[in-house]
Order: sequence, then structure tokens, then C-alpha cells
Amino acid sequence: MTERPNAGPTASPQPGWREGERGSLISLAGTFVAGDADEVERRADLAAEALVRAADPAQVAQLRLLLRLLGTAIGTFILTGRRRAFAELPLVARERVLLAWSGSPIALRRSAVAAFRKLLTFIAYADPGPAGLNPRWREIGYERNEPPPTETPTTVRPTIVASADDPSSAPILLDADVVIVGSGAGGGVVAAALAEAGRAVVVVEAGPFVDEASMPRDELDAYSRLYLNHGLLSTWDGAVTMLAGSGVGGGTLINWMTAIDAPIEVRREWALEHGLDAVDGAEWEADSSVIAAELGIEPSTPIPPKDEAILRAAGALGWDAGPTMRNGGPCDDCGSCPFGCRRGSKRSGIRVHLARAHAAGARIAPRVRVLRVFIERGRAQGVAGLAVVVDPRTGEPLPAAGGGSGDVRVRPIEVRASQVVLAAGALRTPAIAEASGLRHPGIGRHLRIHPVPVAAGLFDEPIDIWRGPMQAARCLEFSAGGPGRNGYVIESAPGHPGLIALALPWPGQARHAEVMRRARTFGPFIAITRDGGAGRVRLTRAGRVRIDYRLDSIGVATLRHALVAEARLARAAGAHEVVALGSPGAWFDARAQRGDVAGATRAFEAFLERLASFDFSPNRGAIFSAHQMGSLRMGAVAADHPADPRGHVRADAGGRIVEGLYVADTSTFPTALGVNPMLTVMAMGRRVARTVLAEGKTR
Repeated sequence: MTERPNAGPTASPQPGWREGERGSLISLAGTFVAGDADEVERRADLAAEALVRAADPAQVAQLRLLLRLLGTAIGTFILTGRRRAFAELPLVARERVLLAWSGSPIALRRSAVAAFRKLLTFIAYADPGPAGLNPRWREIGYERNEPPPTETPTTVRPTIVASADDPSSAPILLDADVVIVGSGAGGGVVAAALAEAGRAVVVVEAGPFVDEASMPRDELDAYSRLYLNHGLLSTWDGAVTMLAGSGVGGGTLINWMTAIDAPIEVRREWALEHGLDAVDGAEWEADSSVIAAELGIEPSTPIPPKDEAILRAAGALGWDAGPTMRNGGPCDDCGSCPFGCRRGSKRSGIRVHLARAHAAGARIAPRVRVLRVFIERGRAQGVAGLAVVVDPRTGEPLPAAGGGSGDVRVRPIEVRASQVVLAAGALRTPAIAEASGLRHPGIGRHLRIHPVPVAAGLFDEPIDIWRGPMQAARCLEFSAGGPGRNGYVIESAPGHPGLIALALPWPGQARHAEVMRRARTFGPFIAITRDGGAGRVRLTRAGRVRIDYRLDSIGVATLRHALVAEARLARAAGAHEVVALGSPGAWFDARAQRGDVAGATRAFEAFLERLASFDFSPNRGAIFSAHQMGSLRMGAVAADHPADPRGHVRADAGGRIVEGLYVADTSTFPTALGVNPMLTVMAMGRRVARTVLAEGKTR
């Protein structure tokens, strides 16, 4: 058996790929971002490897078919009307083809171009290259920060369940009182509570265990090792670019630490409309207070330029804004939070809840992908999955015999336990429930993602969004919503070169490169919108997770309103240019008015009017999301909620409970939250942990 979890990227031709496919991918790589022949080939090979490792086989097959067609004159003619293979066209012709497809009324064409554009521009700026120093970093003034690891590292020591020292191929068998699937914010809280109560706990995590000294030092390595789908997570059509953690600690390992409790109006809605008892009263407040104390929540210090711009602009506009609360100590100019915190300042799972669970005897097993829950006579009895075989000295996966690039050796594993807690996240948890034979119609539905639009100001002075605390300020002026739209919170958008290149509009090779050279002056703002649409998570034929999501009219109105507010904030902060991200993007440049203040004001108002009708159809307006919720939501009405108000999983719409099966991650949220979800899912974890403790027993 072979699988592809968390094997590092390579830069060699992919086995099984035709030369025509590779040639077309090389020509695409060289069209999006210039480079010499060796570098462009390396980019293409890294991209091919990433696609094979991270994308569904059905999607890879479609993209490879497109590459094969572009590799021939007749195929290129059919697709573009040009009589030469894509690689043989001059640069200007290739650019015109890609720009035409980006603006095509045919959604599939926009989707294909977006997939290649995002991947290839990201690699061009994120890959350190063979020498370890990407020459584009010097061009844009980016200096990689490599802080020394903490002298007091995490006390967590992983349990290696599949070691190369054991040559057996037989299934691995573990036994516990409780098995927790997933080690993120919710799973970590539950693990600590149960282990400290004396339960025999096994935590299984699909991602790797990475301590402070081993944490990535660059974007490419970080996304490959610590992000779900190796950083290539998106909706099926590519319209929403997503980020989610995949490692021991989950999102707490790589998030930006913004700590905001669930708004009271949301919790009242959960109580009144979904029957979640006590979430709007003292019980929830007590849980939130405990979590805040455990994480040492405190205001961000210092306030870096990108966040000071929010406070400065909000003050000028009279908007509500202030410093962000975070679960991290004082930071300086590090900015490597998305790669994991080498300094140990971030109070992530491996330093708080998982560390407590491990100290109390919990076994934490990384690189174990759970495929299904054992359900016998209506009761959960454990889980089955695949464990990656690793080198016991390095912890790195071993390649599969005869496998393709990225294939690793695995062994079957079973963890027998009388209680199972699903905490694999809103994308993986419903997939496991579906694969386990549960038939509740709500499993995988009601997905909410907090769609995020982005507008960036370009300033005269350096902003260096890759330095300092990731998010140190926020604006709550529009959090309550308004007529015809939902509420949102405006925050800064930190980023490193690869993410910046991926997010920026691509108006052509030279223009994209010219804007990237000004990256030090970017000040991007994001709006965490309280959704406005719905999605679904389901398994594909290949056993992967498919994510679909569509905005509704309220969602579109919210994104447009937020984009206008972001632009106003950027301008009030002193930005001389403002860009709304999309394909194409929308630009405002005050300097084009040549000192005419009144003319610049009129031009900016016209720009805002354009943003008020910005096109957010798939792969036009750029949409990002780092929060996924609601796909196994809690509620009192059995027909509409796959989980009951205290975390029991329902087998069907009739309300039959699967005894011993619980859920404790963001998939439990009855609706979108509207703010960063870390504190909320941890409070929910305490709620579910009490249920598990009340119904289980200690050996």
C-alpha cells in the first residue's frame, strides 16, 4: 500500500508524465514568471510533484490533459485558435492566451488558468532554490528570518507506531479508553481533559510531529510539511484558496494567534435557533475564561507597520479599532508564525494542551491517517487507518518500494477504544463519518468558510508584512452587519513572497514582476466575513476530500461592502495606490492625477463605486479562507444536525446516536462564527470533554 502524506517536495521530472505535458508546464512556468532554463524547469517539476501529492487524481488528470493539448499545434489551435504549440508561441502571445482564459466566460478555463497561475507564481517566489537563496528575494528586499530555537522546547514526545526497525507488514494494534482523531485546537483540549482525568488516551494525527528545532525556515518547506494538502487546499473549482494546518498541533501550530471569543450575538443564535444549551451564559463564559488563562491571552506587542496602519486609518475615519489579543508572548521582527514558532513564544498545542495530555500519559501518534470508525451494533469501538513507516532516528517517512515520487510506505493500524472523538477538522471529520457508513443527510453539508476579500495599499515607506506579530490590530466597525449584508472584522494580512505572488493579480509577466518588486511597501487588509453562502464536503472516488462552496447574494454583498471598507482604510492610512485582488484586479493610483487633489478624490470615489459591484463569480474576485466550520454541526433538531448539542454524533436523521462517538472541532459550529475560531473551538472542546468523561470509565 502507498500513500502521499507529508513527503518533502522534489525537483525532478515526475514518473509517468509525458514529455509534452512537462514541456507545456515548463512553458507556463516561464510565462508567469521569467527565469533561466534550469530554474524554470525546476519550477515546473516542483509543480508537477505538488499536484501529484496534493490534488485529487481526477483533477490532476484534467490538468494533464490540458497540458497535452497545449503541447501540440492542433491541440493549441482547438483551445486558443493559434496554429502553433503553446511552448512555440512568443511570450506576448502566451500572455494573451492566459489573460484571455483568465477573463473567459467559461468557468473551467478560468479555473485551469487560476490553478497553474497560483501554483507556479507561488513556487517562483517561495522556493529557496538549490543554493538556498532565491534571487528574487533580494530584488524585493525580502530577508528570511531564522530565529534560533527555544532553549525550553516542547515536552511532547511522539509515539512512533510504524518504525523501519519493525519489518512486519501486519496491522498495528493499539488499545485505549479513548482515541482522539486529530490534534488541533479542539482535539488538544479534549486530550488534556481526558488524560488528566485518568483515561488511557491515544491521539492520532495525519500530519507530522515537528518540534521547535525542526520547524521549517521557508515557505515552500512550511507549506509542504505543515499544511493540509501541502498548501494547495482549495475548493474543487479553485475559486477559494484555503489554508489549514496538518501536523501535531493542527492550526495552532501555524496560525497567526488572533484570539477573539465567539460574539454573544452568535452564541445567542446558537442557543435560540439551534438549541445549544448554556452557550449564551455562565457555562460558556467560564470555559472561555479558562482557555484564555491557559493560553496566556494578552494584547499584541509590538504593533508593526501593517497593523499601525489600521489603527492610524481607523482613527482618522472614526472607526472602532484596537490591538488584537493573541496567545503568544511579546515578539520582535521574526514573522515566521506561519512556519511554526521556533522561539516557543506561540502557546500552541504542543506547548499547552498536548503537552499537558502527554505529561498525563496520553500517547500522541503522528503520521496516522484514519480512514473510518469501527461501529459495531450501534457503538463506536475504535478506528482503522494507515500509519506511515518512518526512520526511527529521523522520523522521516520511508519511500514505498517501487512507488512513484512522493509515495511512502504505510502499514494498516487499528486503535481499539470504547470512545472515539472526531477532531480532524471541518474538512476531514465529515469525510471520516461518511466513510464509516453513517447516513445522516447533514454530514458534510452546511460548510461555512468565512470568505475573505483582500485590498492592499501601496505606501511610500516599507511595511514589510513578513515581519513582527502576524496580526496585531483589528477593526470592528462593521462586525454587526447591516442591511442586506453580514458583518465582518478587518485585519491585516501578513505574508511572505510566495503567498504575495500567488495572491496578486497577474496582468502579464513584466507587470506582475514590477509590482512584486514593490512588495516591501504592501499593506494588505482582509475582511473576515461571517459567510454568506454554503458548501459541502464529500469523498471522491479516490478517497480524497472534495470541497464545494457557493456564495449567495448576501455573501457577495458582504464581500463588496468589505472591499470598499478595506480600500477606504488603506487610503486613510496614506496609501498612494490601492489594489483589490482578483482576475483582473482593480487599481487606483493617486499619482496618476499629477497633484490634482480634487481629481484624485473623484477618481477614488469612482474606484469605490467599481468595488461596490466587483465581480465575485468563481475565479474572478479573489477569495481566501483559513477557517472551515459547520460540516457536522451541533443542534437539537435531529433532521438538520448530525451532532446533538453536547457532541454526540447521530447515525441518521431520525436522531439515533452512535454510542461512544463524539465530535469536537469547528465542524460542530451551527453557523459561521464571524471571527477567528481558535478560542471558540477550544471552549467547545471543554464542553464535549465533559460529555465524554461523564459517559466513559477509567480502567
